[in-house]
Amino acid sequence: MSARERGLDVAVLTCAELLAPKPGDAYVSNVHLEDGMVVEALRARGLSAERVDWASAGFDWSAARVGLFRTTWDYHLRFGDFSAWLDRVAGRTALCNPARTLRWNLDKHYLLDLDRAGVCVAPTRVFERGAKADLAALMKSEGWDEAVFKPVVSGAARETYRVRREDASLLQPTLERCLAAEAMLVQRFVEGVVEAGEVSVVVLGGTPTHAVRKVPKSGDFRVQDDHGGTVHAHAAATDELRFAAQAVARSGHELAYARVDMARDRAGRLHLMELELIEPELFFRFCPSAAGKLADEVAKAVSARGARRG
Repeated sequence: MSARERGLDVAVLTCAELLAPKPGDAYVSNVHLEDGMVVEALRARGLSAERVDWASAGFDWSAARVGLFRTTWDYHLRFGDFSAWLDRVAGRTALCNPARTLRWNLDKHYLLDLDRAGVCVAPTRVFERGAKADLAALMKSEGWDEAVFKPVVSGAARETYRVRREDASLLQPTLERCLAAEAMLVQRFVEGVVEAGEVSVVVLGGTPTHAVRKVPKSGDFRVQDDHGGTVHAHAAATDELRFAAQAVARSGHELAYARVDMARDRAGRLHLMELELIEPELFFRFCPSAAGKLADEVAKAVSARGARRG
């Protein structure tokens, strides 16, 4: 009898594109390395675990005690399908992080909540789908020399643009095209992203475990490796650890895992770029022991589900 037939303790969630190895593809190799570290850590704690495509039509989600989001990296491209799936699956198995947290974090409106909670977020304006937004007028009224705009539901820097005030009219048609299709946010550009990179602090069970620095390639501002960015080990400074803990605490959610992305302005002040709670890359290759810490947190969720069914 297979693990799926007898029921899984943990379905480690991924997507179809990343389910199978692709020899020679460093991006996919890192996915399999780090997902594999989590699976092995779970199994070392006596839990059955395997990777599952979240969109698998044939998988019985009631047979899994916990679904752990790891590399569901196509969800923003299939947002309608993913939202319906989340509603359906949340009633059949426990999700980690919980469904309530995922729904809140799916949409970058959450940044406004964190700003109201006292977290230093880059000044942000949100425009709903179909709204009119005059980019040049907004930047002038806010006193922004540079800004960035992107969808409120996105990933991998999809439809993300950097704009200087003097060039705002050139990018106005792009913003209008985007707004015709989806809600967008416009933020003041945080200069430190280009000058020093973006720091990501990983927080597991409320405790920071490690950090990395993500640096864009020369001439770009996007730190994602999809766009040529590179990742480096980073010893988090005291204020970075404090900032990460504050962002997690002020989210108001109980979190098994979080990644707190931050950057400094020219005055050295930290700003929250993203609080990633759904499927953040957690960079276990830089801190293998952190995979065990995540497994400990997931084991608590499995225990809370009670005895195995069936």
